[in-house]
Amino acid sequence: MPVLKVKDLTKSFGGIVAVSNISMEVEKGQIAGVIGPNGAGKTTLFNLLTGIYKPTSGEVEYNLDRKVTTRQLKPYKTAAYGISRTFQNIRLFKEMTVLENVLIGYHNNFNYSVFSSFFRLPGFLKGERKAREEALELLKVMGLYNKKDELAKNLPYGEQRKLEIARALATKPQVLLLDEPAAGMNPQETNELTQLIRKLRKDFNLTIILIEHDMSLVMDICEKIFVFDYGKLIAKGTPLEVQNNPEVIKAYLGEEEEHATA
Repeated sequence: MPVLKVKDLTKSFGGIVAVSNISMEVEKGQIAGVIGPNGAGKTTLFNLLTGIYKPTSGEVEYNLDRKVTTRQLKPYKTAAYGISRTFQNIRLFKEMTVLENVLIGYHNNFNYSVFSSFFRLPGFLKGERKAREEALELLKVMGLYNKKDELAKNLPYGEQRKLEIARALATKPQVLLLDEPAAGMNPQETNELTQLIRKLRKDFNLTIILIEHDMSLVMDICEKIFVFDYGKLIAKGTPLEVQNNPEVIKAYLGEEEEHATA
């Protein structure tokens, strides 16, 4: 059974149709890519998949520990359902340390009463110790352990990207959505990220869906690719199928071909 099913999904903003009649499925454990030119509707899709936007029509369905549908999708509930994401523009707490940023994600998994936390009762202290231990282990996986006490704003750009992924993982998701995780990275950082995503999928038993403009990363790591253009899904399939699809070639190279023949 697919972990994610999208059926006839449409989102309009006034007279502009940002996403038009999209249907797609992602299987459990897959790494799937969403690609397309700027303005194709990719981030709008992610916002629909995480409840930030409500669809004009159509349905989103997750099959996780329980079935989650469009009606239940709300941004403040997605982490509890097992869905987490990063954003195109990094959204760290930059005046907090690396460790503190990750701990914020872990606190989503603990149910403290105000009374327990205010008086620092044994249950609260035990939960805090567990969260710290797990956060430190996660920072080791991400290669950020030695910078745990640094302010997030002082990290190099590539490490800030990794920290945002770490914070998303701290919520213990089953589905991880990555919005342009390689944006702004140099080739070495991109290669390290590629290997890291593979490791995270295996070690954390994740289904990963990513938006990315770096085609070498997408073709290397994704088992299934969805191609968007002007809000429509114009192709889907394996990397080889997508590379050889005439509609994809036209979407990416059409303007260049027109200039070349002019």
